[in-house]
Amino acid sequence: MAAQSFAPFRKLHPLPLTSVRIDDPFWSPRLKINREVTIPYVLKKIRETGRLANFLKAAGKMQGEFQGIFFDDSDVHKWLEGAAYSIATHPDTKLEADVDEAAAAIASAQQPDGYLNCYFTIGQQDKRWSNLRYMHELYCAGHFIEAAVAHHQATGKTILLDAARQLADCIGGVFGPGKRRGACGHEEIELALVKLYRATGEKRYLELSQFFIDVRGTEPNFFLAEITDPNEKFDVSTMQAHKPVREQAEVVGHAVRAMYLYSGMTDLYAETGDKTLLDTLEKLWASMAFKRMYITGGLGSTARHEGFTSDYDLPNDAYAETCAAIASVLWNHRMLMLGGEARFADLMELALYNGVIAGVSLAGDTFFYQNPLRSRGGYSRVPWFDCACCPSNVVRLLASLGSYIYSMSDAALWVHLYVGGAAAAAVGGKQVTLTQKTDYPLSGDVKLVVNTASLAEFSLNLRIPGWCGKHKISVNRRPAKATRENGYACIRRTWSDGDTINLSLQMDAMRVEANPHVEADFGKVAIQRGPIIYCLEEADNGRELFAVTLPRKSELKAVHRKGLLGGVKVVEAMADLPDASSWGGNLYRKARGKAGLKKKIIAVPYCCWANRGAGEMVVWVNSGR
Repeated sequence: MAAQSFAPFRKLHPLPLTSVRIDDPFWSPRLKINREVTIPYVLKKIRETGRLANFLKAAGKMQGEFQGIFFDDSDVHKWLEGAAYSIATHPDTKLEADVDEAAAAIASAQQPDGYLNCYFTIGQQDKRWSNLRYMHELYCAGHFIEAAVAHHQATGKTILLDAARQLADCIGGVFGPGKRRGACGHEEIELALVKLYRATGEKRYLELSQFFIDVRGTEPNFFLAEITDPNEKFDVSTMQAHKPVREQAEVVGHAVRAMYLYSGMTDLYAETGDKTLLDTLEKLWASMAFKRMYITGGLGSTARHEGFTSDYDLPNDAYAETCAAIASVLWNHRMLMLGGEARFADLMELALYNGVIAGVSLAGDTFFYQNPLRSRGGYSRVPWFDCACCPSNVVRLLASLGSYIYSMSDAALWVHLYVGGAAAAAVGGKQVTLTQKTDYPLSGDVKLVVNTASLAEFSLNLRIPGWCGKHKISVNRRPAKATRENGYACIRRTWSDGDTINLSLQMDAMRVEANPHVEADFGKVAIQRGPIIYCLEEADNGRELFAVTLPRKSELKAVHRKGLLGGVKVVEAMADLPDASSWGGNLYRKARGKAGLKKKIIAVPYCCWANRGAGEMVVWVNSGR
């Protein structure tokens, strides 16, 4: 079944990961660290913590009890998915051997009826599907299916894809119309089943995904039916199950679960064209983007349920789980593919350059679970977590970065992210290679070269980011004739081999203010330059950063620091600070106006904070006159 026969209601289609090469001063070092440090490191921890051994225990090849948290299978699956992407783009015999070992262990744990879950197989067989609210069986299954599809695409091997089909059929034998009503408390299976449908052409997997989406939030509520203690109070909105999905208009509950659900809904719309889904997705996206999202692209303001609270409730001691920023990238990319609207690419980029990569150190072996927008010191990345969903999620997203940069539509090639390298595509009936050279986000200058064996007529669509005030485009050193459509500059012409496009995006450092309803940021500003959100760190500015006031007239100056944090542009400015020495030990005194000290402050990219040790940090600073 041809790839283009899938997702008929999706205007754009991503280029295959293997059709994209990344050679970029910003991303290449990070992807190299992901391949050479993070992927082996996560595998090491997976082995040390017994996660991989659990599969051998479930297969009867090793004695012992289940180790870890009941959903730890998913960490192995996400690592495997990321490793498969890495093999696809950078073949590595050692890594492929590690993948083969993990694949064999996982496949050996599968039960004769197709069931696959170590926690329940090791001594809990009689409790299968008994606690859909909490026990993550379908969540783990979803991550396995995603890993299996990626493994098959990367290696051509079928060991895991065959197991994924057996598992999906096992699930389909239990759940569905005329069978058991139910869904997982932690969404993931929904989008995974659509991937399996696209990999196999078996429509029953798409239909099972639709069942899980449609049944969620319907009455009688199956999550509430699982409660046996009459005194237990449980809020089904934490699992987006308070209403049928098409009646939901606000992003609520656990942020990662929400993003995975909306990703599955978007995939389902792409296959069915069900407009009620699209209408709902638009409302949910607006709720997130305009009322419940951090400036870094982070999601989730409370630790209570790792998720959303109410409109404009965005305290700077944010929860903002790394996995939530990753899941936002997944959803926004899917929404982008539906119609080619740059607003979705803007949020995808925002999360990528800020909320996602802040979750891993520049060295690649320590991680953030939460990503606050301020710290009074003492908060730093750690080598591992008991609940280690974030490290393996970072692995798989970074390894698949190439699939987010470009896409195709009828007679058009789209550039969503400005990342150096090249992409090969069949567009306008011709084979075309587009080479991209840029030092983005250090600057907004991008050079693209079209290589084609014969004349090729198509539209090259370049995203003009929402943060960009002015831009210039030339083709072969002459001003380009471009139309503006949904935030993209569209250059329609017949292209010749060697045609060169130069795009210049104005990239000034600027102050950003929050909606006045955001109490935490009222009277404050943040600094942004291009897609990068900045912060002040104690390492550059000393302590008591909450007292810094940035006057409106103070110039923001971008300065390249080649030896700092792997090579970044910092933003310098003159700021006001109170003169602590004038207080004489008093706790209070009569106000004296604005007398204080002048000091140069240095802001660094938020994604790089805490790479020089723990210390104070703020994103939002006081705004002065």
